[in-house]
Amino acid sequence: MSERILIVDDEPDILELLEYNLSQAGYTVVTAADGGAAFAEVKREPPDLILLDLMLPDISGTEICRRLKKDTATEDIPIMMITARSEEIDRVVGFELGADDYITKPFSPRELVLRVQAVLRRSKRPSQTPRDARLLIGTLAIDVPRHLATVDDEELVLTALEFKLLLDLASRRGRVQTREALLERVWGYARGIETRTVDTHVKRLREKLGSARNCIETVRGVGYRMRDS
Repeated sequence: MSERILIVDDEPDILELLEYNLSQAGYTVVTAADGGAAFAEVKREPPDLILLDLMLPDISGTEICRRLKKDTATEDIPIMMITARSEEIDRVVGFELGADDYITKPFSPRELVLRVQAVLRRSKRPSQTPRDARLLIGTLAIDVPRHLATVDDEELVLTALEFKLLLDLASRRGRVQTREALLERVWGYARGIETRTVDTHVKRLREKLGSARNCIETVRGVGYRMRDS
């Protein structure tokens, strides 16, 4: 069976464009023009991915994302935000709520399909880190089985993507990781897609690490490295 994608947008032209391109790519597509219809569709049959506009007539896209990620029945459904807004604050808010990706209008249909494919690949990719692992780097502790990270024994409030990024860097501590490699492993992107997603996430992750923020080093012109001590 083809993967099922729910598009939530109140602009008929955008719905038609997205539905056409994703159907051509082999996906089963369903649509909703507002938040109420989106929740009803998710309840009827949970999709494999949601393309979610931020500006809707009844409920904001960020509120829809928050509710879905808070509910254990829907928290694992990947969400891609789609909006005309391009300011960094909107991307940060979306990522903080647990969104998996963010694309702004106008967008290239080809790029959108590639990014949908990447998010779906990532959502199905098993972790390469042993499930019983516990990583210690200075005051930072990562408990893989519990999906928990602490600094000075204080639990960090991380989104699923932030935890995955932290774990990826920590499992390769001492080695420089390029942005392209991180995009491929953590986000599932094909190489060559230009995005500042990695930088945005690292910035927010450092803020949450507090006193352990310096354990993630920037290697200018290359990428990032987790200190090995």
